[in-house]
Amino acid sequence: MSELLPTTPEHTALRKAVRQIVDRYGFPYFLECARAHKEPTELYEELGAAGFLGMHLPEEYGGGGAGLTETCIALEEIAAAGCPLLMLVIAPAICGSIIAAHGSDAIKAEWLPGLADGTKTMAFAITEPDAGSNTHQLAVTARRDGEDYLINGTKYWTSGADQADAILVVCKDADAPAGKHTPMSMLVVPADAHGLSMTPIEAELVQPETQFTVFFDDVRVPASNIIGEAGKGFRAVFAGLNPERVTAAALANGISRYALEKAVRYATDRQVWKVPIGAHQGLSHPMAQCYIELAQARLFTQRAAEMADAGEDAAEAVNIAKYAAAECMLRTLDQAIQVHGGNGMSTEYGLAPLWFTARMLRTAPTSREMVLNFVAEHSLKLPSSY
Repeated sequence: MSELLPTTPEHTALRKAVRQIVDRYGFPYFLECARAHKEPTELYEELGAAGFLGMHLPEEYGGGGAGLTETCIALEEIAAAGCPLLMLVIAPAICGSIIAAHGSDAIKAEWLPGLADGTKTMAFAITEPDAGSNTHQLAVTARRDGEDYLINGTKYWTSGADQADAILVVCKDADAPAGKHTPMSMLVVPADAHGLSMTPIEAELVQPETQFTVFFDDVRVPASNIIGEAGKGFRAVFAGLNPERVTAAALANGISRYALEKAVRYATDRQVWKVPIGAHQGLSHPMAQCYIELAQARLFTQRAAEMADAGEDAAEAVNIAKYAAAECMLRTLDQAIQVHGGNGMSTEYGLAPLWFTARMLRTAPTSREMVLNFVAEHSLKLPSSY
């Protein structure tokens, strides 16, 4: 269905090149890594070596010098081949974008080349047990101590922290009370820093990335590890929000394509009473509806990425894209499982293991309710609900 999207010969070639790599791995490889919570090193590094991880990052630091549009194309194709890797959103898209926009020259030189070619990964720690979506209530603190910062507190649901070379941590000023105008800073914390520890969160997610509660106990990092200006980290966080949401939408669209392709193939091949089950409107109409909704989600995702690349205010577009893609993905995956009947629960058919990953993408990054809050307040100009 790529022909429905406005495209260029370069974008068509990009889709083909990405699939040539990922199709050699496919869902069996993804599932093997996911079951063992093992880093998919071979695929990750091959994609990086081919230049498909950091296409939106600056060329002078090893990136492709292209945009989120191209990164979204790659992420969608990777997921459509059965390998929806969450770290592709976290490390190059979120952390890479924030560092490219606000990092010092030294931090850019240290981290961007590795994030672009897949030889380094970075986790992103913002969520906390008692703050949820309210970033203004963060409790993890950073206190200046000479030429260093001391970080204390607990982060929650930090994906892939055990795979990362460093964690990008959002902290508040240790001497400031929590609130809407609390000074915040963002610091790069090496994964082997003294005083940093983590505990895996038991979850039903079938994905290579494990979720962690991360503890900071007087973790000392150089002041030079700060992203942007001290106390103005919340501004830097926003440099990662548009890439986060639109790449998550691309990942969701890829999962939808993967599930719908399987459903169509099964409905065409499977016969009952000498008739393909796809001939029955009870199955064909829901699949057609999924196709239509997926076309809409993909078009809006591309539009959102193009707006971000053009330097336009893309906040509304990326939120809508993420909402549309996540909702479509859940409906499409559920329908694909239903088309397969009892086989939909079988590991062999490659659908059921994706359910909780898909369900997670409805909640994070940013939940459907927070998207609706944003649209109600900023698009419809309704009174703020929080």
